[in-house]
Amino acid sequence: MKTLIIDRFEGSYAICEDKDQKYFGIETAELPKGAKEGDVLEISDEGTLSINAEKTAARRSKIKKLQDKLWE
Repeated sequence: MKTLIIDRFEGSYAICEDKDQKYFGIETAELPKGAKEGDVLEISDEGTLSINAEKTAARRSKIKKLQDKLWE
């Protein structure tokens, strides 16, 4: 299973980053409903995309803590 992070949207594509900091364009029509920037996507061996809500929440929490630390 491969994991990607939605970095941003450009036109009809979601620009996603993998763990090796390589970028991929995925058509927004192929994304799970409700997908947004920062979501962690998992691609199954069959090619199905899904949002991993647990990993997304953990990632957002980690980023929030780093931001808060900057403003201390």
